[in-house]
Amino acid sequence: MSNQTETSVDLVDAVREQSREYTGGEDIPLRGYTKVLAGYSTLVTVAVIAAVVTGRRLPERLSGQDLVVLALGTHKLSRTVTKDAVTSPIRAPFTRYKGQGGPAEVTEEVRGPNNSLRHSLGELLSCPFCFDMWVATFFTIGMVFAPRPTRLVAGLFAALAGADFLQFAYAKAQQSVQ
Repeated sequence: MSNQTETSVDLVDAVREQSREYTGGEDIPLRGYTKVLAGYSTLVTVAVIAAVVTGRRLPERLSGQDLVVLALGTHKLSRTVTKDAVTSPIRAPFTRYKGQGGPAEVTEEVRGPNNSLRHSLGELLSCPFCFDMWVATFFTIGMVFAPRPTRLVAGLFAALAGADFLQFAYAKAQQSVQ
């Protein structure tokens, strides 16, 4: 066996040992998480390279208004993708329907063997907190390459988030009158 092959085998064994030590016997999908993280890192790297190649300049800073709109838009878009009944076909290959969740939302369980990419994508696509990072990253990339359309899309989802909160406030007001 060559030195390079022995080094590769040693590295693989070391990674497996670290994984066993980390999980403590629990069935945690580290391999799937690694693949999802690699995809995210690739997306960010491609965006940075594209920005450099095309001479894009980063904004000096985001305005307070941009931060509010992007935060609300990120919240609502993430919640729509991960919980909305209408977007369940996106999640269906990775999750299994369990029942109704909150208003206009569903509850799902993740599919696939625990250490698979399918399982990790199911976790990502059914967890609004997990998916927030991806949405915020897309909006950030959008602010570099296409700020006006990005503000428009984020604004749309921010308006929907505001409308949701007004629906809840309205329902609460109705309950207090009855």
